[in-house]
Amino acid sequence: MGGAGILLLLLLLLLAGAGVGEAWRPPKGKCPLRCSCSKDSALCEGSPDLPESFSPSLLSLLFTSNSFSVIEDDAFAGLSHLQYLFIEDNEIGSISKNALRGLRSLTHLSLANNQLETLPRFLFRGLETLTHVDLRGNPFQCDCRVLWLLQWIPTVNASVGTGACAGPTALAHMQLRHLDPKTFKCRAIELSWFQTVGELALGAEAFSYQGEPHIILAQPFAGRCLILTWDYSLQRFRPEEELSAPSVVLGPRLFVLAARLWGGSQLWARPGPDLRLAPMQALAPRRLLRPNDAELLWLEGQPCFVVADASKAGSTTLLCRDGPGFYPRQSLHAWHRDTDVEPLELDGRPHLLLASASQRPVLFHWFGGRFERRTDIPEAEDVYATHHFQAGGDVFLCLTRYIGDSMVMRWDGSMFRLLQQLPSRGAHVFQPLLIAKDQLAILGSDFAFSQVFRLDPDKGLLEPLQELGPPALVAPRAFAHITTAGRRFLFAACFKGPTQIYQHHELDLSA
Repeated sequence: MGGAGILLLLLLLLLAGAGVGEAWRPPKGKCPLRCSCSKDSALCEGSPDLPESFSPSLLSLLFTSNSFSVIEDDAFAGLSHLQYLFIEDNEIGSISKNALRGLRSLTHLSLANNQLETLPRFLFRGLETLTHVDLRGNPFQCDCRVLWLLQWIPTVNASVGTGACAGPTALAHMQLRHLDPKTFKCRAIELSWFQTVGELALGAEAFSYQGEPHIILAQPFAGRCLILTWDYSLQRFRPEEELSAPSVVLGPRLFVLAARLWGGSQLWARPGPDLRLAPMQALAPRRLLRPNDAELLWLEGQPCFVVADASKAGSTTLLCRDGPGFYPRQSLHAWHRDTDVEPLELDGRPHLLLASASQRPVLFHWFGGRFERRTDIPEAEDVYATHHFQAGGDVFLCLTRYIGDSMVMRWDGSMFRLLQQLPSRGAHVFQPLLIAKDQLAILGSDFAFSQVFRLDPDKGLLEPLQELGPPALVAPRAFAHITTAGRRFLFAACFKGPTQIYQHHELDLSA
């Protein structure tokens, strides 16, 4: 070995021996105040702020008895070799979801004995090397904010000490590991205003034609029916076609029944996808004197309309398809000034429920090729309209009352029994709607904000969800919803104000 090689070897030996017999000192500026550091570890105590600027070669880092309360994003940036991080017995009340970002070698993490009531989702994202996590000694609030943690624990190959709940009261002192994520209800919904359609409307119905959803609005003051469709370029609803009829109920895909107070009721048809709707047939001109409601139903494989007639001398009429048109098949409930008709299926058979200004709602069932009276609803007086929905194998009924309380009833196999009463002064519509997974019911009022209720599947009762507005609905008369472009919308037809459109949003409360 040459002289130069000997000098290099001696220099390396001297450098290697420089630390023998004396404490290792980190490079200048790499051990923060109130911290003591060795070659690969650091201990910080009594600091009012989170220390920074540690040596990037650290393997172990301990914070204890400090008074700082927040750990923000990238608090440990540059410590990619850190394996042990213990933040214990401090006053930590908040930690950012990106606080641990970059700690790709971390195997042991402790946040024990702090003041954390919750942890942000994705806090442990990117920490695939974790084998031990200690969260004990924190006052966790075991509500929707901890749901993600309960779902995360079974998915990782790490031992996790979670500790106990500090709240809510019903769960106080219960171990987090004993909580069942399935019992958490952390999904919420909201209906927010989206668009206004200027004209007044008495009715709103949704239908699908050529694979596209549409809404048709009955606008009696404008003397027309207005069909709305989604404009993909403008991202809003626009008029597509008008019919010269002041009220409407939609039938099958290519037919529109225009139930009119004056000028006779008509059936409109669209002969082809590129053609406009045109009058096709005058419907029972001597029977339909004052039509107040019309609904579609199928009987023995044939489409039919049933029209409730509110005149003193009129009769609710069933019209079924016969050849090219629809013709009267049966008159029901004459002289009772019916205000609403609701088709429904009970016990596997078609039924009709008629609401009347002169008597309690009457239930008819299909028997022997015609509707026969089955029973009435004795507890329901002054019912203006009825709507039904199905949930959990049960059939529910929403009964609208303008004076007094509107009602929710459930079918018990022989009759409808009272389930709930809801204050509803000034109500003309109490309409159930299934939007996404949510069974809603909207109670429209002429004198107050319209209320949205949601069915609680466990209780089997409607629970208040929200008020509709602002803008407030002025004399709402009908609600309808459609799904288009991956979005869900609610239409509120108002008799004394513009029609309002709301968008349905799903909210994750565990986020």
